[in-house]
Amino acid sequence: MAYAKLGRNTGHRKAMLRNLVTSLLRDERITTTESRAKEIKRIAEKMITLAKKGDLNARRQALEYIFEEKVARKLFDNYGPKYADRQGGYTRIIRIGYRRGDAAQLVLLELV
Repeated sequence: MAYAKLGRNTGHRKAMLRNLVTSLLRDERITTTESRAKEIKRIAEKMITLAKKGDLNARRQALEYIFEEKVARKLFDNYGPKYADRQGGYTRIIRIGYRRGDAAQLVLLELV
C-alpha cells in the first residue's frame, strides 16, 4: 500500500504520525498540512474501527499505536459507541488557507 514519506526518515515519520493521531483523538481536532492530514486520516479511521470492535485484542492493537493510555481509554469508551452505527467516514478535512512561511496548504482535521 502506498504512503507519503513526508520528507522524513522512517522512524521520525512513524513517531510524528503516532503523535498526530494521539493528538487528534485527544483534542478531536488538529491543524496540520494537507499531506499529513491525509495520512493521519487513514490511521485514525483504523483506530476508530478497532474501537468499534471493542474486544481485548483490538484494545491491545490500539495501545500499541497510541502513545497515551488515557486517549486509548477515551477511544474505546467514547468513540466506539458513538460511531457504532456509522460505516466509516469518521473524520473530515477542511481547508483553512496557506501557511505564511512556506505557503503549505493548512487544513483542519476533525472528528465528525
